Amino acid sequence: MAEANILVAQDQFSCSVCLEILKDPVAIPCGHSYCMGCIKNCWDQTDHTGVYSCPQCRKTFTPRPDLCRNTMLAEVVEKLKKTGLNPPPAQSYAGPGDVPCDFCTGRKFKAVKSCLTCLASYCETHVKTHYEGAAFKRHKLINAIGDLEQKLCAEHQRLCEVFCRTDQMCICLLCSQNEHKSHDTVSAEAERTGKQKQLGETQTEIQQRIQERLKEIEELKQAVESLKRSACIEIKESEKIFTELIRSIEKIHTEVIELIGANEKAAVNQAEGHMKKLEQEITELRRRNTELKQLSETEDHIHFLQNFQSLCAPPEAGDLPSVTVNTGISFGAVRKAVSELKDHIEDFCKGELVKITTTVNEVAVYSLQAPEPRNRAEFLKYSCQLTLDPNTANRDLCLSEGNRKVTWRRETKRYPDHSERFDRSPQVLCREGLSGTRCYWEIEWSGGGAVIGVTYKGISRKGWDHSCRLGCNDKSWSLDCSDSSYTAWHNNNETAITAPRSPRIGVYLDFNAGTLSFYGVSDTMTLLHRFQTTFTEPLYPGFGLGSEFFVNIGSSVTICQLN
Repeated sequence: MAEANILVAQDQFSCSVCLEILKDPVAIPCGHSYCMGCIKNCWDQTDHTGVYSCPQCRKTFTPRPDLCRNTMLAEVVEKLKKTGLNPPPAQSYAGPGDVPCDFCTGRKFKAVKSCLTCLASYCETHVKTHYEGAAFKRHKLINAIGDLEQKLCAEHQRLCEVFCRTDQMCICLLCSQNEHKSHDTVSAEAERTGKQKQLGETQTEIQQRIQERLKEIEELKQAVESLKRSACIEIKESEKIFTELIRSIEKIHTEVIELIGANEKAAVNQAEGHMKKLEQEITELRRRNTELKQLSETEDHIHFLQNFQSLCAPPEAGDLPSVTVNTGISFGAVRKAVSELKDHIEDFCKGELVKITTTVNEVAVYSLQAPEPRNRAEFLKYSCQLTLDPNTANRDLCLSEGNRKVTWRRETKRYPDHSERFDRSPQVLCREGLSGTRCYWEIEWSGGGAVIGVTYKGISRKGWDHSCRLGCNDKSWSLDCSDSSYTAWHNNNETAITAPRSPRIGVYLDFNAGTLSFYGVSDTMTLLHRFQTTFTEPLYPGFGLGSEFFVNIGSSVTICQLN
């Protein structure tokens, strides 16, 4: 109860200008009390008008009332201070970004409401007069906003309440009756209602974009984690493979060194064995030579004749083979072979490294590409010029309008023979081959139906079977249009499509992304069908007359001029 009394007292004995406890309180003629300094400051600002008003009830006084300190009220305030009366909490003061109260003096409190009639902002205390005073009942209060002067017409200094749609600007009532009298004007509230819907659509699109970006971020995070795991595994596996490769090279190295060493040892042993035998033979020959010398020098004729036969017999040839000594012996050829092995391995590794580098560089967390167009204006950025190729046109088809329109006629055209002409199928292709980019074109069709598609140049031109018809083979993709339905075709597989009839069809090709999309074109773009594949050759736009080639006389297709 004591706390409640304090709060009541605080409210009753606070100055409604500075919102603090009354200092030198004075009571003005209407009965409201203020700090003497606060009310003097307020009235000093209106001295030039000669009219002085109460900040709370707005009652005016002329002349300026004399102010006297209310002694009794000052004593009551002092007693309440001693019992625990405190100033308003500091957190209600206006901070950066807040709208300050226009009626607070000194440190201003945060405004909670702005009056579009007074063009002023009020804190919780100063706004009470707008709730309590009858004179303020018709004033329009809104949540506090800044720069209220911007809400005034610069010419008439009146509140802007009207929106001029002709000049796309806010004006006051006087402007709508004068300078903007003949313009399309509505109330600001009515214009806001219409634009609020547009704002909601924009918000929805932004929120959708946010969700798409959040999804992309999540996908990127997952891709990065997957890439890190994969890179870690591949590094470890590559280290194992290269370790094994290094071991294999080291093994070859050891085997070559051992082979050279073994060859050297065997050759040396063989040579040393042969040299020993040669030395033994030399010793034997020297012994015999000594004996022959002694025999030749003897004076005993009988001794000479008795030993001559045995000593003069020719020496035995022995079992030693004839030896041809290689004086330039060297292992240089081995070194050359090892060097060639080194060069071969290095060349091979360089070539394989190029392949490995290419493979590694193809691993990416994401690929950058322009976003898919969202409306016709964005599609038109990719518009391309197409013309029909007379050399491909079936003889029942008539080209006109600078080879931009094809019509089925009863009479046969006398086109010259050409290997690229469709001889049976009522079809025609464009001259231009599209590849490596984004392209968009529109066609208008009429009559019983039309086939709109693209094809590789290698589509068959002879006969009536599936190899010739757009969408009926693996070389072409098409949309079959009739009065009642659409059908998408590729490789003779059909997909039925339910959509309202559209005489204008937009075709969007993103060659690198592998998408081919067909749209019904009106005030909006209606996706009819999208093919997703990988294109390997340039694509040629093509057209067939009639629905599923049941040709109707007068059926036509026109390539629209988009630029």
